[in-house]
Amino acid sequence: MKKVLIVDDAAFIRLSLKMMLEKNGFDVVGVAEDGLDGIKKFVELNPDLVTMDITMPEMDGINAVKAIMKLNPAAKVVMISAMGQECMVTDAIIAGAKTFIVKPFKEEHVVQTLQAV
Repeated sequence: MKKVLIVDDAAFIRLSLKMMLEKNGFDVVGVAEDGLDGIKKFVELNPDLVTMDITMPEMDGINAVKAIMKLNPAAKVVMISAMGQECMVTDAIIAGAKTFIVKPFKEEHVVQTLQAV
């Protein structure tokens, strides 16, 4: 069972992802509201996988990915972005993210993507 950390500033997205993933056999070990909290929880919880929003207060997802990759170059981070953020997704992939999911997302696509990472 993959341990997952969800990082997103929208409570609805955090809850949706948590329910979706747990229903499909993932173990959601934590949630974070911004990049800074995400980095802290990454260190504390040592998840197998992180879902990371791009646009967040305090620290955005791209800078959070860079920080996580410095802590653990083998970390698996999947970006979750809104339509129209393609250039930011490219920056996130360059920073070390493995792939991305576009909002609004479908459960089947999220589960398949995370299982493949």
